Amino acid sequence: MTSLLALGILILTAFLLLVISILTRNSNPRFREIPALTRLVRTLGLSVEDGKRLHISLGHGSLLDERGGSAFAGLAALRIISEKTSVSDMPSVASAGDPALGLLTQDTMQAGYQAAGVEELYLPTTSRVTGLTPFSYVAGAMHIASNENVSTNIMIGHFGAEAALLADISDRDYVTLIGASDNLAGQSVLYASTQDALIGEELFATGAYLGAGTSHSASLTVQDILRWLIIATLLGGAAAKFLGVI
Repeated sequence: MTSLLALGILILTAFLLLVISILTRNSNPRFREIPALTRLVRTLGLSVEDGKRLHISLGHGSLLDERGGSAFAGLAALRIISEKTSVSDMPSVASAGDPALGLLTQDTMQAGYQAAGVEELYLPTTSRVTGLTPFSYVAGAMHIASNENVSTNIMIGHFGAEAALLADISDRDYVTLIGASDNLAGQSVLYASTQDALIGEELFATGAYLGAGTSHSASLTVQDILRWLIIATLLGGAAAKFLGVI
């Protein structure tokens, strides 16, 4: 029963995403302001002008379990960031804590360079697997943040309490930190460590705010529809229980 329900939700989500993408493909979406994403968009231009590097940390989530969602959200953001900073003297660098995610990171950054028409400038060393455990991964990411002329650390992915180490080194080196995690411990650390933390499902809105495409914008509408369906289901269940129907 649970499997059928999950399959039904998946089919409904895919259908809504397809329909809304088609209906809104020629429109200009308008989003509510999220301060962290507003700052992120602004840092893309500033990094090129200032000759500084952006460091995108994609976390250590596996692509084969529930943590994969945040990793794919980070990859969507990385694709746009790498395209917009590809012509900089100090191109962006990305770090990952999972081998499969590391390979996708390289492929995503290369796609960004291809979209910008400067594929020959891409260096595989700008995408790195810095460790295979949470703390070894963050230790490697800390080295990048401190020693490679980084102006902004962008953390989008699966992070736990170890995110505090990268947040601390960012604060010591006066590096802007923009963070998002699908883990409650990671969210708590980032919320306490930076004024530019993304909360909850805001993590999955990053691609849409960066202009990743119609499907990303449509996904925000799908999220709202599913959220209201869940609210209606909960209220309907509570009313049915109160009336003795169930």
